Amino acid sequence: MSGRLVSARLATIARRAASNTPRRPFSYIANTLPAGGLLRSDAGLRLIKRRPWPFGSYALHDVPSVRSISFARVIPKLVTKFATAGAAAGGAVLAGASYLQYQAGQAGSFALDMFSRAKDGATGVANGAYGTATELLDQIGRGWDQKKEDLEKIEYPEWLQRLVARNESDGSGSGGSGGKGPEAPKKSGAGTAAVGASTAAAFAHTKDEDEDEEEGEQIARDEQMMMLTKKMIEIRGLLQTVGQSDSLTLPAIVVIGSQSSGKSSVLEAIVGHEFLPKGSNMVTRRPIELTLVNTPDAHAEYGEFPALGLGKVTDFSQIQKTLTDLNLAVPTNDCVSDDPIQLRIYSPNVPDLSLIDLPGYIQVTGRDQPPELKERIAELCEKYIRAPNVILAISAADVDLANSTALRASRKVDPRGERTIGVITKMDLVDAERGASLLSDRKYALRLGYVGVVCRVPSSASGPKLFNRGNGNITTAIAKNESAYFSSHAEFGPESHLDVGTKNLRKKLMHVLEQTMAASLKTTGEAIQRELAEATYEYKVQYNERSLSAESYLAESLDAFKHSFRGFSEQFGRQEVRELLKHELDQQVLNLLAQRYWNRPLEDLSVPLPETDRLARLVKADPEGEDQIWKIKLDSSSAALTKLGVGRLATGVVASALQAHIDRLITTSRFEAHPFARQAITEASTSILKDLSYDISDELEICIKPYKYRIEVDDNEWAKGRENVTGVLREELKVCESAVKRVEEQIGGRKKAKDVMAFIDRVRSGQVVLEGDGVGGAGGFSSALLHKGRESVFLRDRSDVLKMRLLAIKSKQCANKKSKYHCPEVFLDAVADKLTTTADLFLDAELLSKFYYIFPRELDARLGRGLSQGEIDRFAREDPKIRRHLDVVRRKDLLEHVLKEMDGLRQLEAREKRYAAKREEGKEKRKGSWSLF
Repeated sequence: MSGRLVSARLATIARRAASNTPRRPFSYIANTLPAGGLLRSDAGLRLIKRRPWPFGSYALHDVPSVRSISFARVIPKLVTKFATAGAAAGGAVLAGASYLQYQAGQAGSFALDMFSRAKDGATGVANGAYGTATELLDQIGRGWDQKKEDLEKIEYPEWLQRLVARNESDGSGSGGSGGKGPEAPKKSGAGTAAVGASTAAAFAHTKDEDEDEEEGEQIARDEQMMMLTKKMIEIRGLLQTVGQSDSLTLPAIVVIGSQSSGKSSVLEAIVGHEFLPKGSNMVTRRPIELTLVNTPDAHAEYGEFPALGLGKVTDFSQIQKTLTDLNLAVPTNDCVSDDPIQLRIYSPNVPDLSLIDLPGYIQVTGRDQPPELKERIAELCEKYIRAPNVILAISAADVDLANSTALRASRKVDPRGERTIGVITKMDLVDAERGASLLSDRKYALRLGYVGVVCRVPSSASGPKLFNRGNGNITTAIAKNESAYFSSHAEFGPESHLDVGTKNLRKKLMHVLEQTMAASLKTTGEAIQRELAEATYEYKVQYNERSLSAESYLAESLDAFKHSFRGFSEQFGRQEVRELLKHELDQQVLNLLAQRYWNRPLEDLSVPLPETDRLARLVKADPEGEDQIWKIKLDSSSAALTKLGVGRLATGVVASALQAHIDRLITTSRFEAHPFARQAITEASTSILKDLSYDISDELEICIKPYKYRIEVDDNEWAKGRENVTGVLREELKVCESAVKRVEEQIGGRKKAKDVMAFIDRVRSGQVVLEGDGVGGAGGFSSALLHKGRESVFLRDRSDVLKMRLLAIKSKQCANKKSKYHCPEVFLDAVADKLTTTADLFLDAELLSKFYYIFPRELDARLGRGLSQGEIDRFAREDPKIRRHLDVVRRKDLLEHVLKEMDGLRQLEAREKRYAAKREEGKEKRKGSWSLF
């Protein structure tokens, strides 16, 4: 394929595009050229390399040149670049080059015509450019003649071959006219106009696109910076949860200033809401660690107090109230505290920042304030403004900078002003000239400079309502107010290069915080690695690398407790219930016997009345005859036993036993060291037993109802009752004898006890007359000694009765059930055994089975699914050993997570640096690349 044919086809395309290309004055072209562009041969290619030119545009016309160019070097490079720059743009350039070989004279005339339309002030430049263009065109013609044969040997790209092939087939190109390819441009001057017009369009279009590209790059850098800052703030929040070590932290912006200097107004203007405590007295008494999180996709604004667990607070007046309460909780005697309040605000209208608001400096201490308050505030602020934190020094415009307490404090820790940003508030209270001089101050210069703001929200009562107060966002209102003020004074115009407005302050804070945090990453990373090494060593040595979490510890403890409960349920069944109930009813039988048969209480030392129903005569008594008193006593005793409320009594006894066993299980389990869990388990068992007891006691009472009217005892039951009551009476006898010995020891010995008892016996027999019941003592014994003597006499008589009844039960008279009135102990024991058998069967089926089924599931609900994460953590940390173990594991995991996040942050920074280097390299290449100019 010949080069002439290619040139003819591409020239036609160029002419078509040129007819639609607007023409621009040459003066605009000259102004859009970079400095020195006319004298550099690579200026044209720089434009080509930045962005492909539109069809029909070309940069050769109207531009003079004083440097020759070789087509042996130009044409191959052109063809190579056409493959990437686009077929149409490359074709236009090549068509123009081939056409210039034959119409250099016409191009010169066109250039002269273009120069004549330029302004008078550019006449000299235009004449020089014309001469240079003429020389350039002559040289291009000679170069084309020399390299024409080489050009025909060039192997063109496939797309270019197809383009020319279509031209030959349809006859629409230069070949279709029957003439030679290079001669076609002679028939029309459209090619020349296309090249000139396209050149002007290329310059103008390139400038606009360069500006758009630079603006896009700036936006991309800002977004990248926001992403980096957000990531570093997240890492700072993680480090705060790890510990309060000075080395394990990233810098924050510390806000300092005198009271009434506008500190709160600046912070509220940045956030866009009034949320800080307000008051005539000193309200800010604790540092407020304020973390702003930009949430671009969210529609709601809310705050969170991580340490309080209040959840999302969308009402900023509620946030203000909470902050006020937390600050006023500091005792008046202390006034300030170094315990920080953590507050996070999420909003699409805030930048990603980490700020710390401190109590304002004071000059004079009030009467109700401690004398050392001024020094304590200064010490607290100095603690926070140490390196590497950034200092935001707030000063009012109506106060001389020489008297600024914030600047004076920052000079102590930052004498060179390298990490201090000055903020001048209340700029509208001073003249614009003075305000501008404050912002450009050199006497108290800061490397990060000053920013002037007018962020005070005026009261709506003083005039029209300019701001949406309350819970609404005030960012727009403040921005409008600041714009109205600063734009109305020329001293703050763009040419002044002064930073004014809350918007510029936000940008500066983001930029400075990002740079400061990035500079501290290496030091903080080294500190994290040291802390991680220590935590890993302790985790390995002290805990043998045993992983532990609050959830796993709770699950293990709960499983162990349920396992022990299962073992108890297998051991505590009907037999154990029967023993409990029988023992309780045996005690009830003993009480009835004592009340109706045995008891003769010594209420006083008077002579007792004669007994008509002495128990000693029961052996020979006739209950069916004249001694019916014994029959009445036995019938009333059995009725009292069956109507005692056995259902409620038995249910209560078993429920109390179950609860006691649960308490013992708790004391032998891990839950012993956890008051929260002990209370939860106890409440679970108590509530279950209480709910079951109401219905079960009533149902059990119905089951034993037949025994309330008639009780039949067979021989086996009688024999069993005789054997059981013998053991019960023997046990009661042992108890009485033990009690007698205790009383004798309290009196002072057995001999002295016998003397006291002998004196009481003489009084009760009437041998000794005692007045006043021995209140003041008698017979040489004190009143207390006489009281113990009476107790000893009662226990002795009870022991004698028990011994007598044991002999009666063993006698032949009590061998069968017919002698039930002579042996009331045996009969009542048999009745108690019948009641016990009925009760234990019912309680085993109803109470025990239901409790064993419900209790484990209630434990899962109360100590498993029903607990929040905070309650689980609180449970695990109640044990000091587990708390230490969890702290080590948590610290190790957090440090590893932080290191991982920091590695990702470093990769993000490295990627950004590579992109920035590529952008700079691209700019340098565009500056140093060759051009046809």
